[in-house]
Parts: sequence; structure tokens; C-alpha cells
Amino acid sequence: MRRGIAASALVASFALAATACGGSDSGDKADGPVTITWWDTSNATNEAPTYQALIKEFEAANKDVKVKYVNVQFDQAQNKFDTAAGSKGAPDVLRSEVGWTPAFAKKGYFLPLDGTEALTDQAKFQPSLIKQAQYEGKTYGVPLVTDTLAFVYNKQLFAKAGIKEAPKTWDDLKKAAATIKDKTGVDGYWGSTASYYAQPFLYGEGTDLVNADAKKLTVDSAEAKKGYGTWLSLFDGKGLHKADTTADAYAHIQDAFVNGKVAAIIQGPWELTNFYKGSAFKDKNNLGIATVPAGSTGKAGAPTGGHNLSVYAGSDEAHQKAALKFVNFMTSAKSQTAIALKNSTLPTRDDAYTAEVKADPGIAGYQTVLPAAQPRPALPEYSSLLAPLDTELAKVAAGKESLDKGLSNAEVALAKLVPDFSK
Repeated sequence: MRRGIAASALVASFALAATACGGSDSGDKADGPVTITWWDTSNATNEAPTYQALIKEFEAANKDVKVKYVNVQFDQAQNKFDTAAGSKGAPDVLRSEVGWTPAFAKKGYFLPLDGTEALTDQAKFQPSLIKQAQYEGKTYGVPLVTDTLAFVYNKQLFAKAGIKEAPKTWDDLKKAAATIKDKTGVDGYWGSTASYYAQPFLYGEGTDLVNADAKKLTVDSAEAKKGYGTWLSLFDGKGLHKADTTADAYAHIQDAFVNGKVAAIIQGPWELTNFYKGSAFKDKNNLGIATVPAGSTGKAGAPTGGHNLSVYAGSDEAHQKAALKFVNFMTSAKSQTAIALKNSTLPTRDDAYTAEVKADPGIAGYQTVLPAAQPRPALPEYSSLLAPLDTELAKVAAGKESLDKGLSNAEVALAKLVPDFSK
């Protein structure tokens, strides 16, 4: 009862999508409940059980709908959905990373949700998150969870070193790292070579990879060079851990932090449950959470992340109707509260930040840094811009090429992804 979307005949509106129906592949019986498929991209161990429990609640309250739950590995989901939506077999609902939303909307794979049951409570959501789910004036996702990067630190190690507060600038961080090394013997900071984690260094200089409004590449600008120069300098010095460019770098950094082998890192709230499993944070209150340090502009910024629930535009009317009802349920205040309490993730609507939710010091801490979160441009290609940077920054951090060469190479790669942008 669902059809794929051909590139030559993309459906742009709910009315058109609802009237088009192809052959049956869902297995639904004419007089039975509609079965919709949801691709969930959350962590299969720490987060998925919460979503599966909510599905049971939804099905109990909605006997006419069944939900086929599929957990898809996050780093594979974007390509898998792109392939499925362009032919056949795409899920009715996708947990879409915010950066994917405009790209899939541009291709016509997502259903516009304005005026539908999915967005009945639109006014309850944080306006900036609704805006991030939009493309060319239409809304293609309902925010499920949000996140941003923060400076997270081990309060005990900072106290042992006599440091009373988180560093406000990157220079403050360098000084703190050296002091921590002298006083405790462990490194004060371990940075990541991944481009996403380098974004705060750009925002601190008032720039980004591109200027979407001016259609201009800015990755090799003077401001970007200054930001990346600061990023690079944090891999060399007393108390600053050297760059790890191995395939397991993320795990190495995380393991060192949760077990008290490094005092501070930059990380997002999706790791809260793992923080608490580490020996250093058996007492949750030992986890310090602060806004990332500021750059030379005096301002601090970190990328806004998170996930939306989006509905496939290629599903038939019955499946779309059921999917919209499901999205409304999963993004309700009650559901978001349950998700936050179980998974320690950040809700996207104000009425889900109950006293019980904010009693989790991790959630409360990350909520305080959300004002510094900077939305990504509504540019369909934006997420793909990070991949060339991942390659080049790793080479730069490993000393295999200069920063100037790395950024020049990145600019060439980005120009191919957004050919209408000037240098």
C-alpha cells in the first residue's frame, strides 16, 4: 500500500501524496489495522528500549495502528533512506538528524507537516527548533530531541587543581590544562579531530564553513583560519592530549573521560547515560557542564543538533494518516518527558522540562548551554560539507599537511558540493 518516489515525479503536497497509491507491499488487511514502519536511528542499547516501550503505549491506545519498529544504525541511515525513498521500501516515519531534513525535503521525500495532526502542538516547541525543521517555508519534521556541544569536565579533578570554574576562553583552557597536569598528573583536555567538534572554534570567530545567504565559501577565510588555528593549538602543550586520528578515536576520548583519565572534553548530551556508567561519574553531580569557551570575538557558540520525526511523502493516504498520529504521540509532552527521564536526552518542547526531568543534573546542565547553540543554515548540502573537513582536519592534526593546505583542499572539495557558491 506504499509506493516509492521516482525522481521525475516527486510529490510536493499532502493532497497529491494522499491520492497516489501503488501496489501493496505492507501486508495490511483491508479490515485490519494499518501497519506503519518506523526507522529509529537512536542508540540500540541505551535509547531504543524507551522508544519500543512507547510504541506499546501508542498501540494500546490506537488499536487501528501497528508500528513495525526497525533500529537502523545512525551512520548508515541517511544513505539507506535516500536509496529506499528514491525507489521503494522507505519507512513511513524516519528519525531524521536535523541536518538531513532540508536535503530530503528538497528531494520531495518528506511530507510537509504544516496543518497536520503531527504539528497540532507547534506552539509548544522551541521556535528555533521548528525553524530548523523547515525548508523553503514549509515544515518537514517535528523535533523529537535536541542537543548541542558543551564543555564537560570532571569537577573533582578541577577542584584538586584549585580551579573553581570552567574556562571562559580557549586561552583559559590551555592554562587550566597545564595546571591540572601539574596538580593531578592527568591531562586537562582531549580534543577531537572530527569537523563537527571543531565548529565551536569557527563560531567563536564569527564564521562558518559557508555563508549561505551570500552563497560564499568561508572555510578558508581569515576568520576560519584563526578558529582552526586555535583548534590545532589544543593538541600540543602541557596537559593537552595529542591528536588521535585512529578509527577508534571517539571511543578512546570517551573512555578516558568517563574513567577520570582526562579532565575535560567537548561532548553532547547523547553521551550522558554513558558518562554515568563511568567510574568518574558514579556521582552524577561530579559532571560539570558549561558553555564551550569563546573565541576572539568574545562570543561562544556550538552547533545545534538533534532529531526530527519526518513522514515519508511516498506513503499512501492511510499510512500517512497513521504516521501523523504516531508522530504526534511520540513528540507529545508526556512522551518527551518519558524519553528524557529514561535516556537523559533533551526535550524540544518547554512543557516537557518538568521538575522531575530537570532533577537530572546532566539534563539541567545541558539546558543551560542551549542559548549558545547555533542553528545550521537551511542548506540541503550542509551536512555533506563536514565529510571533506573530516578528512583534511585529520591530516592536519596528524602533521601530514599544513593547516593552509588542508583548508585549501577543503575549499576545493566544498566547491564541488555547492558549485553555485563563490570563493
